[in-house]
Amino acid sequence: MWRYLAGGIAVIAVIVAGFMMFSGTARPGTLLPAQPVSQVGEAAVARDPLPDAAPEATEKTREQKRFDRYDKDRDAKITRDEYLVQRRKAYARLDVNNDGTLSFDEWAVKATTKFAEADRDRSGAMTAPEFATTAVKRKGPIRAKCPPAQAVAEES
Repeated sequence: MWRYLAGGIAVIAVIVAGFMMFSGTARPGTLLPAQPVSQVGEAAVARDPLPDAAPEATEKTREQKRFDRYDKDRDAKITRDEYLVQRRKAYARLDVNNDGTLSFDEWAVKATTKFAEADRDRSGAMTAPEFATTAVKRKGPIRAKCPPAQAVAEES
């Protein structure tokens, strides 16, 4: 019963507050005294530690950098051999007997080794935290090399 009474009082309080807010009798006063325009501009310049010009971005885009990593002889063309270098290296790591062919056992060595390393308690099954260690490690986002904020503040 007291819940209904509390709800009714709350509804009445909201109605009264709404009436007082929208009645239009209250006028907001000025919070700060007006300053001349020249003082406002000088204060903004004194507080602003940012340089006048934005730092220049490098000319190469992400795709151009990626292209350059593959183009080893710098002839502005990627040959089939240049493109497949990384694949050959990965294949060579898996071909443990170096016979030029990859058997299922050679291919499975990496998977079983990865499982054995992740199964730390040697139970033959991975728990959720153990499984999380098998995730492929990705590189983080590329971050701009900006000078520290302190160095920028000292220059100005």
